Amino acid sequence: MSREKLKEIADQLVENCRTGNEKQGLSDLYDPDAISVEAIVGPGASSRETVGVEAIQGKHDWWANTFEVHSGDAEGPFFHGDDRFSVIFNFEVTNRETSERTAMKEVAIYTVSNGKIIREEFYY
Repeated sequence: MSREKLKEIADQLVENCRTGNEKQGLSDLYDPDAISVEAIVGPGASSRETVGVEAIQGKHDWWANTFEVHSGDAEGPFFHGDDRFSVIFNFEVTNRETSERTAMKEVAIYTVSNGKIIREEFYY
């Protein structure tokens, strides 16, 4: 894959995140069998890995239902070789259940193959 195609995918993902169009990004940019890996096993999950775009969308839905987002930003993308890039996310959120307000920061690393994101890994 060309560096230009990687940059196009990365820039579109960041734009989707900044404009609240993550769902469109999942549809347009992700391989149907993409894998999402969290740093820890999340609430209600049995594994750090989520497989498939529909399941990844479920993670997005959980996030939207669990947290009120007061502010968010995506820094990057930052490139590594011909098939990977990272994005730094910063959020100010309130947990809807506990009313706890928190500043969150995480790094996501994306792997691209055949013009689609096949893996995302989150570090926090």
